[in-house]
Amino acid sequence: MARIYTGTGDDGTTGLFLGGRVSKSDVLVEAYGDVDELAAVLGVARAACPDERLAVVVLELQRELFVVGADLATHPDRRHHLQDGVSRVTEEMVVGLEELIDAEVAARPLRPVFVVPGATVPSAAIDQARAVARRAERHVLAAAGAGHDVSEHVRLYLNRLSDLLFVLARAAAGDAEEPASHD
Repeated sequence: MARIYTGTGDDGTTGLFLGGRVSKSDVLVEAYGDVDELAAVLGVARAACPDERLAVVVLELQRELFVVGADLATHPDRRHHLQDGVSRVTEEMVVGLEELIDAEVAARPLRPVFVVPGATVPSAAIDQARAVARRAERHVLAAAGAGHDVSEHVRLYLNRLSDLLFVLARAAAGDAEEPASHD
């Protein structure tokens, strides 16, 4: 029987993709941990989503987040082994998010008001995912600032993803969404 635990992280380090170890408290680990959390929160949204089209979009985003995580978690000396769209985030992935944002906004123009998350369960989960994406982006920037080799495409992807999640949350809320009061 295979065991899930190895004990190799008992010293406070974790393994990088393609070898090497780093402290579990490193800001880079925070960044790809946020990406992992983001995929999980999107899973909650997808599980609660009655709209099959939206559920398919969310599933594809979850799959792309595995690429983001691999890109971030790779040993810097072994990045040349990464494969575009499989373990390395590409410009095409960023452009794909931009195209989705544009299509969603064209189908459902955004209202110029602040909204309170929680109109529906799927929209609330997508809004939570948006907040986690913003945190992941901040940790990616901090990792780059600390000297980690972080792909510019990863940073751009997370930035565009948070924008897309804002738009998708509005779509998931539909007409049930209420603007924030200005009292």
